[in-house]
Amino acid sequence: MDALEILSDLENVFPYFQPIFSADEQSVIAYEVLGRYESEGNIISLGNFFQDDQIPDEYKYDVDLLLVKMALNQALTLDEDISIFLNRNADLLMYRHGEPFLQELLAFEKKGLRLDRIVLEISDRNYAGDLDQFDHLLQYYRTYGIKIAIARIDSESNYFERIGQLKPDILKINLQALKSTSTGINFHDVLFTFSLLARKIGSTLLFENIEMSYQLQFAWKNGGRYYQGFYLHPPVREFIERNLLKERLKEKFHDFISYEKKKLEAVYTTAETFQAKVQEIVLKNRNGTFQDLFQALIKELDQIAFRMYVCDEDGFQKSANIFKETTGWINQAQYIQKNWSWRPYFLENIIKMRNERKGILSDLYSDIETGETIRTFSFPISGNEYLFIDIAYQYLFQHDQLL
Repeated sequence: MDALEILSDLENVFPYFQPIFSADEQSVIAYEVLGRYESEGNIISLGNFFQDDQIPDEYKYDVDLLLVKMALNQALTLDEDISIFLNRNADLLMYRHGEPFLQELLAFEKKGLRLDRIVLEISDRNYAGDLDQFDHLLQYYRTYGIKIAIARIDSESNYFERIGQLKPDILKINLQALKSTSTGINFHDVLFTFSLLARKIGSTLLFENIEMSYQLQFAWKNGGRYYQGFYLHPPVREFIERNLLKERLKEKFHDFISYEKKKLEAVYTTAETFQAKVQEIVLKNRNGTFQDLFQALIKELDQIAFRMYVCDEDGFQKSANIFKETTGWINQAQYIQKNWSWRPYFLENIIKMRNERKGILSDLYSDIETGETIRTFSFPISGNEYLFIDIAYQYLFQHDQLL
């Protein structure tokens, strides 16, 4: 794309708007502004123009400013609770120390556009400038009510650090990775980490590039409040009716809720089944050794479990591991006195079992040693001893509502 052609033909530069929908209202709550250029009857995205390092910043700023003015003029006609997302990389935001851009926003505030409706969707990827000055500028913008969204999840090692420093109002997550079988599985685990982080720092999750129903379901299940993508609505030149998808989204969410309820009921039923079965075996072997207990459990759970052990309430292992190999069950005595209190939810679950005198079926997680997706059933066998039974992936797969 020739930059000079665009700069000499600015009358054919205009904004497109991609609607963003909310889970709680099932309606449009924002629009992302996207740059477009019409050439010989074709509508061309200006994304490459803004990402081209060979194009001077002042050229990019002039085109961007034009798009912002046109977009915000249109936004004056929107309901006052609908936000506008403006894409800004660090270089563009820092142009002339960010002051000309802020003055333009303040001019629209005088026209009636509250600045707390503006969301700056930023990226500091490949930024060679002073990050401290960049961060100070963002905090300065925030004093006017302007919100901050981090626009991409990259693999850079400092990404979590940057999120912690900026504490963005919105974390925007690209669901493109879900299309790949190779990255999709790991992406689930990474995303779970981001959902926890977002909750801790008070950020809202926005999922973009939703192109299929299963991606919408994934976003909903993983704590997404806001959704965006061609599956919902493509970018358009004019604003759409904000409740256009309300009934459709209600139906989708109803299906998602029904599916999750069935899975939760399956987990509850499985936990109750294990509770009854394990409790009976423990009572019958309460005067025996750990080895006697394990042998009795193996008879009942040979096709279900692959590891068993006993810990005290402080997490110190009191028994050997009983581990199932392809040739049968073996003792792993080297695990005696290892401590597992550092594991997430360990002590919380111990207290819960101690008070309720009832077993707990864990959520899904990846086993450290085998790498397989498993669940663990924990059970209080005495005042200070707790039994842990790791459930094999094969069993979970055969009862797919447990996955």
